[in-house]
Amino acid sequence: MMGYAHPEQVANGLHTRLYSRAYVIADNKLQSRVAFVAFDAGMTSQLVKLEVIKRLKEKHGNMFTEQNVVLSGSHTHSGPAGFFQYLLFEVTSLGHIEQSTEAFVNGIVESIEQANANLQPGTIKVGVGNVNEGNINRSPTSYLLNPESERNEYTHDTEQEMTVLRMEDLNGDPFGMVSWYPVHLTSMNFSNLLINSDNKGRASTLFEKQMRKAGETLGGKESFVGVFAQANLGDVSPRTNGPICIDSGRDCDDLTSTCGRFPRPDPTKCVGFGPGVDMFDSTDIIARRQLTTATDVFASASEEVTGSVGFIHQYVDMSKASVTLDDGSTVSTCKAGLGYSFAAGCTDGAGPPIFTQGTTNGTVFWDTIRDVIAQLVCKVQPTDEYYQCHRPKPVLLPTGYMDRPRPWHPEIVDVQMLKVGQLVIAAVPGEFSTMAGRRLRKTILNKAIEQGMPDNTKVVIAGLANVYTHYMTTNEEYEAQRYEAASTIFGPHTTRAYLQKFEELMGVWANGDVGSMDPGPSPEYSPQSQSPIAPRPAVDEVPAGVSFGDVMDDANATYVAGDVARVSFYGANPRHNMKLGSTYLEVQQKVTGLWKTIFTDADWETKFTWWEKNTTAPTDITLMDTLFDLIAHMTGKRFDIRKALEMEEKGEFPMTSGDGNEGLLKTMEQAGLLRNEPRVDSNSQKLSLSVESYVSIEWQIPEDAVGIYRIVYHGDSKAPGGRVTPFSGYSKEFMVEAPTGSGYSVENAGA
Repeated sequence: MMGYAHPEQVANGLHTRLYSRAYVIADNKLQSRVAFVAFDAGMTSQLVKLEVIKRLKEKHGNMFTEQNVVLSGSHTHSGPAGFFQYLLFEVTSLGHIEQSTEAFVNGIVESIEQANANLQPGTIKVGVGNVNEGNINRSPTSYLLNPESERNEYTHDTEQEMTVLRMEDLNGDPFGMVSWYPVHLTSMNFSNLLINSDNKGRASTLFEKQMRKAGETLGGKESFVGVFAQANLGDVSPRTNGPICIDSGRDCDDLTSTCGRFPRPDPTKCVGFGPGVDMFDSTDIIARRQLTTATDVFASASEEVTGSVGFIHQYVDMSKASVTLDDGSTVSTCKAGLGYSFAAGCTDGAGPPIFTQGTTNGTVFWDTIRDVIAQLVCKVQPTDEYYQCHRPKPVLLPTGYMDRPRPWHPEIVDVQMLKVGQLVIAAVPGEFSTMAGRRLRKTILNKAIEQGMPDNTKVVIAGLANVYTHYMTTNEEYEAQRYEAASTIFGPHTTRAYLQKFEELMGVWANGDVGSMDPGPSPEYSPQSQSPIAPRPAVDEVPAGVSFGDVMDDANATYVAGDVARVSFYGANPRHNMKLGSTYLEVQQKVTGLWKTIFTDADWETKFTWWEKNTTAPTDITLMDTLFDLIAHMTGKRFDIRKALEMEEKGEFPMTSGDGNEGLLKTMEQAGLLRNEPRVDSNSQKLSLSVESYVSIEWQIPEDAVGIYRIVYHGDSKAPGGRVTPFSGYSKEFMVEAPTGSGYSVENAGA
């Protein structure tokens, strides 16, 4: 799964569906249009954006291009991985997963086309409100490094405001809502193995449910589209109770987010919690806090959005962007690199305990490991100037140089804005911290008004848009090198570079010079170079005398509303058919003798889990393990990081760090740490042997669900020749009774 970079977090089922929600907005003459898409994913990848545009152009010509389409990921950490063209993001998934990519691309294209087909005259109104206890700052000590005078302009160390758009038809009837508010989608923690859209996805489905029209009864099938889009969430957590040391109950260390001192401070024991009793409850609570504000602002929004519809876009090489400092001198951003504290993770999800936040000096051991990596995957070795460029960040992964067999990080990124009347949407390729985002909004707003836009101009940030480049912190926050700063991949001047570029584009835009603007260097687009490594789904089998879909453990005869009904079936790998627009399960109610679908796998109340016979999930795999797995698969050279750590602990590791040290790999071979290994690529993949697998379906029975029900499973089995065959399985009928004193009965349920 994508987000936490925990290799053991391998999806085994589905809690909520992931959706792409699109709006196409055009001026009244249909001469200019823009598309804004918010979709349930960890982030947008450049591969997905470029493929979406390619397919839209094939059908619609230049109606939709890189310039007028914004794709903004929600940042759920419980979605699928493997949809990137840059290798760093595919470490935990062990390479590319074509099914993930196709699902995202197809869903996004379809949502844009539906929105475009449904264009109608209407009115947009905008409003702003505060979300109550919807987030906290997870790096508050870094925030405090920003100038006091600047901090005094704000009442909180996170954004509290939510900006809401209300879409109405000419009769004043609403048909859509878009909101922007920053909060990480880490309410679901990394122990979760079910695909889940987290708090913003939950908020969207709740809003759409409350806006249902007559006859709309199933989740995901509503005509109303409600978007809870992402903003400057970089240092913003939904775990509003804050972090605590889980081994002692004490406060974590403020600067490093660690617990204890022996044998070393441990970041894995410092964990953020809240506000609920478990991760599902916390997801629901944070969703409902956003929902409450969005509902209130949506109902009261009265400021009409008026003016033109437009867009501006430029590709920028962020590996060498020129930046002007306050004293007039010029510096440059750096080729991409991730710091030591990146590997430490944060209080929403820590990495291995060998790294901590706040690290500003490297070690000989890890610098040597870094140099081994560089020798294996860099065609040109990183220079001393490169490492100095990133200071005070000690670079752990020199990703800007890592280019074997293909680039590990992007260099060319989108800088883009959409304009809808007095609203400016700034699409940013990653996660701006709270203060970095405030600086960006202020810069754009001041320039817009200076160039003649109205005083009521509003600027929102659309985070994780178009391509993912990790984080953007202020230069003051960068000095502390907590997780967000160590993940600011283009160095200490990254945010200032973006501020100056957005300000420049706003000036060009306001002067009407967009047509003559340099589009910038085009990013590499090579979908054919993707290399899947993880095995494809195996052939399915069932025991003798059993058919696919047969029940293993059936439902009880009777439940009380509020209980959980569970049924397990002999199943098949759900990857054979992702059932886009369909469902793996149904909860059906018998109404006047006929079965009526009440819930599907799109509903919060259901959970779908799949597992293989005699298979246990890995529990002791780290990001470093899978990093060197991927390097071995790609290069044919296996470095034994576990053995290296053991040798370092004993004082036996061969410390021969040195940039460009040509004897380094030979030294590692002699120490028994590096060996040759056959490369793995898509052409050498072999299908796994046939496997027996099972499915469990859970239904959290609502308090008012009285009547007669059954649970239905829909699957698809794969035969040895590759043929995939659909099947279904059914539980027995069961009765749901009302809780004592509830006033519900089977009769008034219509059973």
